[in-house]
Amino acid sequence: MDAREFRDAGHRVVDLLAEYLDHIEEKRVFPDTEPRTTNELFAEPLPQDPTTAEAVLNELETKLIPYCTNVGHPGYMGLITPSPNPMGIIADFICSALNQNVGAYSIGPSAVAMERRVVRWLTDLSGYGPKAGGNLTSGGMMANFIGLKVGRDAVTGDRAQHDGVRESWAVYTAEERHVSVDKAVDCIGLGRNALRPLPTDANFQVRIDALEEAIARDKKGGIRPLCIVGLFGTTNTGAVDDIRVLRSIADREGMWLHVDAAYGGGMLLSHEWSMRDRGLELADSITIDPHKWFYAPLDAGAVLVKDQDRLTASFGIKPSYLTDELDQSNERYQYYVHGFEQSRRFRSLKVWMSFKRYGARQIGEWVDNNVRQAKHLYALTERHPEFEPATIPPMSAICIRFNGPGLNEAESKDLHAEVAQRVERSGRFWISTTELKGKTWFRINPVNFRTRQEHMEELFHFLQQECFAVLRKKA
Repeated sequence: MDAREFRDAGHRVVDLLAEYLDHIEEKRVFPDTEPRTTNELFAEPLPQDPTTAEAVLNELETKLIPYCTNVGHPGYMGLITPSPNPMGIIADFICSALNQNVGAYSIGPSAVAMERRVVRWLTDLSGYGPKAGGNLTSGGMMANFIGLKVGRDAVTGDRAQHDGVRESWAVYTAEERHVSVDKAVDCIGLGRNALRPLPTDANFQVRIDALEEAIARDKKGGIRPLCIVGLFGTTNTGAVDDIRVLRSIADREGMWLHVDAAYGGGMLLSHEWSMRDRGLELADSITIDPHKWFYAPLDAGAVLVKDQDRLTASFGIKPSYLTDELDQSNERYQYYVHGFEQSRRFRSLKVWMSFKRYGARQIGEWVDNNVRQAKHLYALTERHPEFEPATIPPMSAICIRFNGPGLNEAESKDLHAEVAQRVERSGRFWISTTELKGKTWFRINPVNFRTRQEHMEELFHFLQQECFAVLRKKA
């Protein structure tokens, strides 16, 4: 491909995407398709001969784009995958062209400097001091893994990373945790049975009495407390644990405190409901995802550590083939020495360009709009005699349920599942279902700068219509 073909293809892609974004609300949120159909679209052997860029793009226009889930659609309110901001989209184009590997300074000096600055912005937002550091990750899964890994190393005096886990340890978190916590406990060698999922109160915050009882029980049984994972914005309801109390317990027991703010970190930008006074800065490490409520395109998570030397202690291995002989003054920051990944995508570019183009104030206004939309849906639900909300939404996540007459819980679960399917088939919205304290709920989460209050009203009207339709069908 010469420069002319590249330029022509690039112009076509930009025009295609600009048209796509300009008309996204006219599209279905979820495509009218089945797995067999999409699998058959790509059922071909490995291509052996070249074709033109025009032909490849033609295929994308007919096979890929029509069958995507349009997460930028204002009616997408399902999993926490926000609408990507346009500047971040451009950033990913540039990122792929430059192909900087941020793992080593010599493969991306300016990219390394940019990521260090973006990490500094995030640590400042979180309330950390100048000794803090971190790195960008693929998302909350990897960030929670790193947070627990450095916590394991710190609490064991770095013995576990050399000798393996030789004692019985426990990790404590709320039952509303993200599944990445379970996976992290497994991957750091403790085993999933070392996780203590604790009950929550009426606001879905971890119960401190249950935490204290679990710690006492483990200590009596010869199991040592290792880490508390506090939640700063649960996936289902946006609940925030009492970080200050968790800090005091962790200090008393010599435990690491990791806080999962992958979703809730966006509230640090809020103007109307700011949560910068909720003690996040007291955590030893934090997970935060710019690709969630900062509206950056996937993938861009982050792990932050109060003392960046802890990252070096946990990951500081320098193989001979990566020695930088030119770094005589030790100024070339090597991310592979201070983190888990060696080959690392230039993730900071989309975050940096997003903040530069829109500013924290504008992004915070988008966040506030989403919270306002969730609170509006809460008010609509609370006034309806046959719907109920789980709790007042502190963030944009809200769970509501239909309380039709004579429904037992099994029937209620079936009804909510069928209505969610009808929502998907409508093409106008996409939501999910979940379970809270033994009951089934619609889980709705607007994290989209295109969503408006009228969309919440339209969705609630549709849910009423379909719930009663299913109820009549079963009568």
